[in-house]
Amino acid sequence: MVITDDADSVPTPSPRLCVLKREEGESYGFHLRVERGRQGHIIRNVVLGGVAGCSGLQDGDRLLEVNSCYVDDIPHPEVARKIKLSGNQLCLLVLDGEAYELAVSQGEDLRGLARAHKDKGCKPPRLCHITRDPVSGLGINFTPVEGEKGHFSVSLVTGGAAEKAGVCKGDRLVWMNGATVSDLTHSALSRMMKKCGNHITILVIDRESEKNYMRQRMPILPTMAVPHKLPYRARKLHLVSGPDGYGFLLRLEKAPSGRTFHILREMDRGSPAERAGMRDGELLLEINGESVETLKHEEIVDRVRQSGQQVSLTTITSQGLEFYTQLGLSPLLFCEDDAAEKEKEGSVPASEAEKSTHKEIDGLGKPRLCSLRKGPLGFGFNLGCVPQCPGTFISQVAFGGSGQSAGLLVGDVVIEVNGQNVEEKYLEDVIMLVKEGGHFLSLSVMDKTSYTKMKQAITPTRDISDSEQEEEDYEISSL
Repeated sequence: MVITDDADSVPTPSPRLCVLKREEGESYGFHLRVERGRQGHIIRNVVLGGVAGCSGLQDGDRLLEVNSCYVDDIPHPEVARKIKLSGNQLCLLVLDGEAYELAVSQGEDLRGLARAHKDKGCKPPRLCHITRDPVSGLGINFTPVEGEKGHFSVSLVTGGAAEKAGVCKGDRLVWMNGATVSDLTHSALSRMMKKCGNHITILVIDRESEKNYMRQRMPILPTMAVPHKLPYRARKLHLVSGPDGYGFLLRLEKAPSGRTFHILREMDRGSPAERAGMRDGELLLEINGESVETLKHEEIVDRVRQSGQQVSLTTITSQGLEFYTQLGLSPLLFCEDDAAEKEKEGSVPASEAEKSTHKEIDGLGKPRLCSLRKGPLGFGFNLGCVPQCPGTFISQVAFGGSGQSAGLLVGDVVIEVNGQNVEEKYLEDVIMLVKEGGHFLSLSVMDKTSYTKMKQAITPTRDISDSEQEEEDYEISSL
């Protein structure tokens, strides 16, 4: 018998969706690993009868998506972080080990495979924060969907607060102020609305996408959402040490609640900390992607010093931490790299006059044009993004690669790819543009601090400062 290479006879690999839900304090019952000589993020040690095992997860599976976010091409620590931030409910799209290795060997587009698992046009949910208008109020009402218990349709005041916050007419309500609405009656929902005061945070999704999620028996979670008008966001700051260090103090301070927090204080004028956008009084959440929640003060200081000449710090205001705590969400869930423009989701596209300010705003850094030729290391850089949001930045630059030779720096915001503006494009679209250029690539980039200042000059944003509190100082370190 002769076996021919008939491409049509090879079945298309079929990913599986596994939905995991655990109780507070319970383990998901699996390990995620990277292994030498094997590609992908590998599922191992699935506990028989555990949460993962009952969901259909199997030993050797490769992870493609976490909560609808494609993860096959991102570093292992970032994938593990996404899982940890998911709380007690998690959606994993996986491919069995043999099918994954075959797909890779045949050059299959794994991202396209994951995308094909969803219906065309399926959109992510939106997490919208609505602030009451003095005249028209919240500008939103909810109507029970006939014949569907726990389902509510959205009605809007045209031009009202809800519409401005990203809610669309006909959207379905999923979640309000941290509580799912599927078990609520209309009267119970109305009572919740009356108690909300001047602000409300809701999770909504368009009707067709809701049907798609229901067909797949997939929960609609805040961890999958695109944020709209959220008043607070954690920020990731990239610092490069100067002759006198980073130029700020790290203090352990006690809040009125009795909890202690690691607080950033006293940024030196012109220091790396000030240039990175650090603000006095912000709380430290992560160092180089590692949570500081369980770390002692001296352990954090050691990690900063061991980091060498560069360090990444994730911060948030005290009000921001309280906001996410009340919603039952991690403050790291919608962390923005400080290179990204704030609140892109609800903004109006810039006019040609605004776009021209890239070259005209005095006193700010200008975009840099970097020309690259693919070498043994490819183009020698990685792209990153804020999950589920448009905009990309340089997340890694390979030493000695084409990217480094062209002048790319970690944290640079990508403005144009081969002459095409990509500020409002998602990561996968930007990657496609890079690939279309073949062995040559032209990037217009800008350092994160100048880019943020430029955008603030175009669309001023309201600064949110911490209210002053009398707190007991425990430990102080100059960094």
